[in-house]
Amino acid sequence: MPNSPSAPTPITYRDAGVDIDAGNELVERIKPLVKRSFRPEVMGGLGGFGALFDLSGKYKEPVLVSGTDGVGTKLKLAQQQGRHDTIGIDLVAMCVNDVLVQGAEPLFFLDYFATGKLDVDTTVAVVGGIAKGCEMSGCALIGGETAEMPDMYPPGEYDLAGFCVAAVEKSKLLDGAKVRAGDVLIGIASSGPHSNGYSLIRKIYDRAGRPADLDVGGVTLIDALMAPTQLYVKPVLELLGKHELHAMAHITGGGLTENIIRVIPDGLGLDIEASAIVLPPVFDWLQREGAVPNEEMWRTFNCGVGFVLVVSPGDVAAVNADLDRLGLNHRPIGQVVKAADGDATVDSRVRIG
Repeated sequence: MPNSPSAPTPITYRDAGVDIDAGNELVERIKPLVKRSFRPEVMGGLGGFGALFDLSGKYKEPVLVSGTDGVGTKLKLAQQQGRHDTIGIDLVAMCVNDVLVQGAEPLFFLDYFATGKLDVDTTVAVVGGIAKGCEMSGCALIGGETAEMPDMYPPGEYDLAGFCVAAVEKSKLLDGAKVRAGDVLIGIASSGPHSNGYSLIRKIYDRAGRPADLDVGGVTLIDALMAPTQLYVKPVLELLGKHELHAMAHITGGGLTENIIRVIPDGLGLDIEASAIVLPPVFDWLQREGAVPNEEMWRTFNCGVGFVLVVSPGDVAAVNADLDRLGLNHRPIGQVVKAADGDATVDSRVRIG
């Protein structure tokens, strides 16, 4: 009688590279961090199949505004430097600042964290930053997904995505309809490059020999490059409660050239004063070290202007006074103008000079 084949060696999910116990430990460690971001409208806690949020007592005619984003290749720099505790703030900011543009209040946030092998300490640091960003912007972190996918990512690397839902009363939605020629552009300062242009930043940084400790304006270069994205939500929502802002813009990928024009109606253009764009030290270093032309700077980076308000000339003084009170550095950077006949493309409707 032939020999029976030997039984195969049992294989567990952990043997395949996925550690369920580590995932459970992660959930328990992030629960108190996440809970600090909760709002009264949150129903239930962390761990359900779906997250619940009650809108019934807050809005009469709510319009939901949603947004999703990541942090680009700033993640590579964060992982090279082992700085995992603030990259989550970047993730939140890139989403909540976007939905804020339409006058909407961010309500809740969900994150997606993917890695090849789960490192609990690293993941807690990242999610802790996400929770902190949500807390700073009054947005509840009510759910997310942590995916451990062996062979999908090199050791030590992870990817991030974020999803935000906001709401605004239908009558208060900012859609650009109020913008007029003569309106003033007020630029609010950024905290650095935020989370845009990092493929170019890393190329310049690498070519320069990665001078992490180089002094740029009183801080090290790496601190300036890793500064988390400014959260504009709370102060801008306060402004919206007191002033009639005609439009707003979040300066992200596409820089000054391509972002403000997105909220300006057809038939109008922008005249931005180049002299008003004084490059902060980190941008000055990037431009000099990379020999980056002005036009490339303006269409790649925020160049020190992270958020823009479009305001009627008669309201500028009052808005400026409140910006001062709120501690936001700001300056006029240009105005809305009538577009020349035949102007249709973004480039032809935006003048920086």
